[in-house]
Amino acid sequence: MSSANFDQQGTQSDGERLQAAMQSFVSEFGVTAALHLESCVHCGLCASACHFHVTTGDPRYTPIHKLEPFRRAYWREASPLAPLIRKLGLVKAPELADLQNWQELIYDACTMCGRCTIACPMGIDIAELIKEARHGMFKAGLVPERLALMDRAARQWGSTATPGEDLPDILADAAREHGVAIPCDLPSADILVTAAPAELGEHTKALADAAKILNRLGLRWTMHSEGFDASNIGFNNGDLELQERLTRSLVDTAVKIGANTVLLPECGHAYGAARWEAAKWYGQALPVRILHMTEFLDEQLAAGKLRVKKIGATATFHDPCQIVRRGGLEAAARRVLAALGFELIELQDHGVTGYCCGGGGGVVSNLRAAPLRQKVFALKQQQIDATGAQHFVTSCGQCRITFEQGAKKAGWTKPTESLLELVADQLAD
Repeated sequence: MSSANFDQQGTQSDGERLQAAMQSFVSEFGVTAALHLESCVHCGLCASACHFHVTTGDPRYTPIHKLEPFRRAYWREASPLAPLIRKLGLVKAPELADLQNWQELIYDACTMCGRCTIACPMGIDIAELIKEARHGMFKAGLVPERLALMDRAARQWGSTATPGEDLPDILADAAREHGVAIPCDLPSADILVTAAPAELGEHTKALADAAKILNRLGLRWTMHSEGFDASNIGFNNGDLELQERLTRSLVDTAVKIGANTVLLPECGHAYGAARWEAAKWYGQALPVRILHMTEFLDEQLAAGKLRVKKIGATATFHDPCQIVRRGGLEAAARRVLAALGFELIELQDHGVTGYCCGGGGGVVSNLRAAPLRQKVFALKQQQIDATGAQHFVTSCGQCRITFEQGAKKAGWTKPTESLLELVADQLAD
């Protein structure tokens, strides 16, 4: 079932696993992937951008090396010279052992943060290629078992956190605990509000604070048991079928209740899956607008519909990779921080060049990767402490969980604060 190096699921034979992976890899080799795979000049600049390589010095963690079996599959099966390459044996065919050894490189030691993509002088989107390679690994049943368990839960429940039928009770409990109305399963609303799993468990304050803001604005909104979990474990695991199903549950539920907006929680991969990839499941413009909570707060503050009291302190900000580097919301978060009266002291590496928290891409849920995550946390802790800022803020719940886990292990006492929760705590009349 598992070893120290890899996990596997299902009852496929070794040959069937390899064939499933190869067929998936080949299906990914369109024009864009081909251009990227043929463009690498082996300059090594991506290595200096990867937090796992920087913190360990291990050459195995060079980002382009993490694509090796995927690259070999391209040259042998889809490149212009593929027949000649196979005949002359110029590129060795990937073997199952390669994929088993590779699992750790693309699931434990890659968060798909895209910092390597920014650094690449040839414009190779390494993070996107890693995501495409994960599709084949999932087909082969070669996913870390903890992530596979979450995948199975989401297939059964529509969420890694809870069945939809339990959502009304969870929201009712959170509403009582925090003293705020949280509508659920309304037949009609303008905004469908979604959540990340932690907001249905240990971080219910974030969910309640979203409700507090939406109620203050007098908006018609609801959460809904048919589409509520935006985190999308299929996106991280490489399970395309589940990714589509989870995305459609949000968009289709919004259409069903007449909503014009799907509001995403403070979750990075929710933004990547729903905002930037949802359209490919529909083949046309989406019938609803999809907004991250940071965008929503920025718009409401800019329009004067939401007013906040000034905190008047220094703060530094962690830029979530999927929201900022790959999502474009660098300025929006900073405008919200400015509205709160913070004097922003930037991290040494910030904005689109900021280092990942170390837990993205499902890594925070992958217990086997904990030692690597801790090394990245030490890098971030050093940069945060160097600012001397009074507050440390982020706009991604998964980043927050990663930092909280790292802080507990390191004995670091600085709290990680939610941008959403800060706004809710400072609402002005």
